[in-house]
Amino acid sequence: MGEEETRGTGSVDLRGIPRVDRVLANPSLAEAKRKLGTATLTRLVRRFLDEAREAVRGGAPCPSVEDVALCVAAHAERTLRTRARRVINATGVVLHTNLGRAPLGGRVAEALANSAAGYTSIEIDLATGRRGRRGAFAEDALSELSGAEAALVVNNNAAAVLLMLGALAAGRPVVVSRGELVEIGGGFRVPEVMARSGARLVEVGTTNKTRIADYARALDAAPDAAAILRVHQGNFRQVGFVERPEHRALAALARERKVLLLEDLGGGAIVDLEPIGLSGEPSVRSSVEAGSDVVCFSTDKVLGGPQGGAIVGRADLVAACRKDPLARALRLGRLPLVALEATLAAYLEDDLDAIPTLAALRAPLSAVRARAERIQVELAQKGVTSSVVELGGAVGGGACAEEPLPSFGVALEATGGALAAIAERLRAGDPPVLPRVQEGRILFDVRTLLDGEDAPLTAAIVHAVKG
Repeated sequence: MGEEETRGTGSVDLRGIPRVDRVLANPSLAEAKRKLGTATLTRLVRRFLDEAREAVRGGAPCPSVEDVALCVAAHAERTLRTRARRVINATGVVLHTNLGRAPLGGRVAEALANSAAGYTSIEIDLATGRRGRRGAFAEDALSELSGAEAALVVNNNAAAVLLMLGALAAGRPVVVSRGELVEIGGGFRVPEVMARSGARLVEVGTTNKTRIADYARALDAAPDAAAILRVHQGNFRQVGFVERPEHRALAALARERKVLLLEDLGGGAIVDLEPIGLSGEPSVRSSVEAGSDVVCFSTDKVLGGPQGGAIVGRADLVAACRKDPLARALRLGRLPLVALEATLAAYLEDDLDAIPTLAALRAPLSAVRARAERIQVELAQKGVTSSVVELGGAVGGGACAEEPLPSFGVALEATGGALAAIAERLRAGDPPVLPRVQEGRILFDVRTLLDGEDAPLTAAIVHAVKG
């Protein structure tokens, strides 16, 4: 390259720095070039060559073409590895936050593919040709399914709570039990969200006991109060010496004092989960019927849809939320809205097995065990020794805390080093597999396997074990 620099009494010879075109032509970069493109790869090569020049000026030897190409290839691989990929969830946690919570299934995937490929009637009335109400079908479906007068969808439940408080209680006191000042994942804390909304927090009761009289005294002391906020304790449980007012009693007090009863329900169950043994997650309809004026919840938890938040309740209050300027900033995007519509359509048609989250939660234990036994037989036929084990999974997503989800799975025994190597190969596979690793075993909980994943899981295990 003809580069030579003089530094004081000596000189630095940079002529050994490889040329950009020669590095790009190295076979080690063929895969990176295919996935990132020539322009992006060229920028990466130039960046690494600039770093090499600085290193040489500091006394390091000039790298070879191969050295630079391997460094660029490793960087490209790390970059590509950060892209979201389809994985097999064998953890037993149905709503795994790190894996995107609710899987959406074939019905939603078809609706998304159809919408993503072209334009969508997201905000136009096809009957009149005029502008329509964004999210009309989803909101009407939520009203029907919850028994509420009206509904509004936004981009997550934190947004729904923020919008609800800001639109209905900004500048005024809102009464909350100390036992409900919760924090969920990502540092979302009720007091901080309330402060951001402009509402003024009034704490009542104690961490473990809040009585109806505590709420009454707080309302006496704050005659300008806008609301009582009830927060579902979804991601933790209080047991022992605890007390919390009945929902209907709290609603009656709110009506008597002419304040609103607002609720952050969190999970958003549309169907009753008690018949399948999950008693810790009240349904949206039960909250509406108990007297909450407005209820907020997630659409990507036990509802089983895409990330989103919903506000349901009295029509005048939902309308106030809709008119708030913040509603525009928090609205649900096109593709999540299409996915939510497809999910809610399955509820309306009573096609609950089309919703993977509900299918996983409702699967009979006998069917889960039979599935684990089939996978164990397949592994044995391919030379991999495993055993069928009884497991306890979880609903996840901050729902049904401390309620085990009975399940079965397949276990591999291995020693420390081999155990880690197998788990690493499983994560590095195509598709990656996420099992549980504990007590010298790798556990594959089959309750969280989706339709069609048995064969890919078996192949991945065989590959990981045999190396």
